[in-house]
This record gives sequence, structure tokens and C-alpha cells, in this order.
Amino acid sequence: MGATRGDSDRRIGRRALLIGGAAAAVGVGVLAREELTRLYWRLPGVRKQRVEGAVDFGGARWTPASEANFRWADRPDDYGIDMVVIHVTQGDLGSAVKAFEDPGHRAAAHYIVAKDGRVTQMVRELDVAYHAGNRSYNERSVGIEHEGFVDRPQDFTDVMYAASARLTAAVCRRYDIPVDREHIIGHVEVPGTDHTDPGKHWDWERYLRLVAAAQTADDRRRT
Repeated sequence: MGATRGDSDRRIGRRALLIGGAAAAVGVGVLAREELTRLYWRLPGVRKQRVEGAVDFGGARWTPASEANFRWADRPDDYGIDMVVIHVTQGDLGSAVKAFEDPGHRAAAHYIVAKDGRVTQMVRELDVAYHAGNRSYNERSVGIEHEGFVDRPQDFTDVMYAASARLTAAVCRRYDIPVDREHIIGHVEVPGTDHTDPGKHWDWERYLRLVAAAQTADDRRRT
């Protein structure tokens, strides 16, 4: 599952805290307009508007994570997205949802894919979910959890693989992410993590093949 306590994402960046002082010192005209536009919502008391219940992936069910488990952002304008991180929940769907709703859990992923193929979105892709245990990787990635246990290959069902592949294909298309193992990685591959998911039973070759096929199918629908 996602990162546990100690994720440094909870700190607002120093440049955001200093933006007001910098503007006063050198004048707004000296600061780039685009920089101010990207960062205005990070000032105290300001939050970029969200559409209640909106999802980024068609067919996903929206169940919001606790605000303690992610950071409001405006990706990809403030942080470019170039990676998908694959997780396994180490539990069932219900327990994962409950954990991400719990402000004391201090972690959440953007999505959870169930064994039956249902997709639950808990954090908007705009925002930085605390899922990887590494601030830089959190800022640049979309985190996708999968219901089950790493030591139970039977948990990784055909319908789960297919649904997850469609989701990852959509994310990769949206942010122009290459479909390869450099950009679609497991939680275990994140620097500094102590997690082992998705584990040895996750079939990477099959998964990337399904992601590529989902993109091809989408291309055909668009033409």
C-alpha cells in the first residue's frame, strides 16, 4: 500500500512560502506571471477550485481520500507527470478505502483497482497523493493500488489486469508518458522505499502488453 508516516510531502515548498515576500521586495513585474499563476493557490487560505465528485477516468467511482493524505496541486502545470507507480493494497478494497479516508494513515493513492475490475478514484490527478514514500516521485507520478496480496497470484485477476491497463493507458496518453518499464514502475522501485509491491507475481510483460493494446484500441476509436 502507499507510503506510511514520515512522507515529507506534507511541507509546503519554500518557494511557495516566500512568494509573497519576494513580490514585495522586487515587485510583481519581476516575477514571472506563469509562476505566480501556478503558485497563487498555495498561499495560506487559498485553494484551487475542484468540481465535486469529478473523476479523471471514465467509469471510476469517486470516494475522496482524507485531505491529510494528499497535497493540493495543479498538475501538470506546477509538477510535470511522467510516471505511473503500481501498488498492491495488502488487503481488500474496503480496507484500502478506509485507510485512505483515515487522516491518521498519512498516505493515499490516486486510484484503487479491485479484483472485479472496479476502479475507485480517491485523489484527483491534479493533486499530489502520498503514495510512493518519496516526495519527488509523488510529485511526478500517478499512484495506482491493486486489491490483494503480493504473495497471492490468484488475486491478480484477468479483469483486474485489463481494467488497470486501460487506466494506465489513459494516464499515459493524457501526460504523454512512454509505455515502458522506465515510466511504469512498481512501488518497490521507488528510491528509499521499504515496500516490496507489486511483488514477484505481478506479470510486468503481460501488463505492459495490455497497456499498449489499450492505447492502440483507443487510437482506433478516435479515427
